[in-house]
Amino acid sequence: MTMALAYWCVLAAALLPYVWTTVAKQSGERYDNRDPRGWIARQTEPKVHRANAAQMNAFEAFAPFAAGAVMAHLAGVPETHVAGLAVIFVISRVLHGVVYTLGMKHSIRSLVWFLGFACAMALIVLAALHVGDPTPAAAR
Repeated sequence: MTMALAYWCVLAAALLPYVWTTVAKQSGERYDNRDPRGWIARQTEPKVHRANAAQMNAFEAFAPFAAGAVMAHLAGVPETHVAGLAVIFVISRVLHGVVYTLGMKHSIRSLVWFLGFACAMALIVLAALHVGDPTPAAAR
């Protein structure tokens, strides 16, 4: 796995909130672009609110992940570690949105949320541990 894969994962994570907002807009009555927040508030279909919540959560999760991926790369964390954590992050975030939008068991949603959160934190921690590491990157 390479850094290119990790960077594609950053792009996927950046686009993921828009998947859930599209699901929300297609799940309720005809979408009103003149009043999007009011439209959400007026919806009676629970799937609309769950997909909207998944969208907001995806936006919240993106910043620490993207920062962690870039920090890890700049700090010289092995590419396989960065790419592996990035792939797991994106998979967990897709699962999170699916579980959330479908209204599946909340404990499953929390578990996949935590997996993504742990990946983002692991990237940041690995970056912090590698900054200033005198060991050449090739030897790590």
